[in-house]
Amino acid sequence: MHLFDRECSIQRRRQKVIEEAPATLIDGRLRDLMLAAAVRIGTAASYASLGTVEYLVDEESRQFFFLEMNTRLQVEHGITEMVTGLDLVRMQIEVAEGRPLALRQDEVRARGHAIQCRVYAEDPEQDFTPSAGDVLHWVADAGPDIRV
Repeated sequence: MHLFDRECSIQRRRQKVIEEAPATLIDGRLRDLMLAAAVRIGTAASYASLGTVEYLVDEESRQFFFLEMNTRLQVEHGITEMVTGLDLVRMQIEVAEGRPLALRQDEVRARGHAIQCRVYAEDPEQDFTPSAGDVLHWVADAGPDIRV
């Protein structure tokens, strides 16, 4: 089964910076094709856990190309949880324990939109190279539907 899609194209130094669900650059037809292909890939590999199938999309031709399958939860799984209402960590543990999924594909719904932003420590005086340091000020936002 699939749990819909995410867009992770905004990157810096090959690291994801902004992730969002659903992907905004694909239409319903392309989304359906990509989701069906992801399910076929998982089925062909006899994969029985949570994972992420990644594609590259050519915006001009509207074609997509398989990039890789990550056989684990990724850090952006939280936005999938936000739009589906599912606890993916719990689901993965249950599958690892040999339990069947508690829902069918037709019971999975996506609603709304979620965005995840990563904060990177960089040194502007060193061409913005990654840098460790102390966080001197942090105010976490709060409210309904916000995860920090």
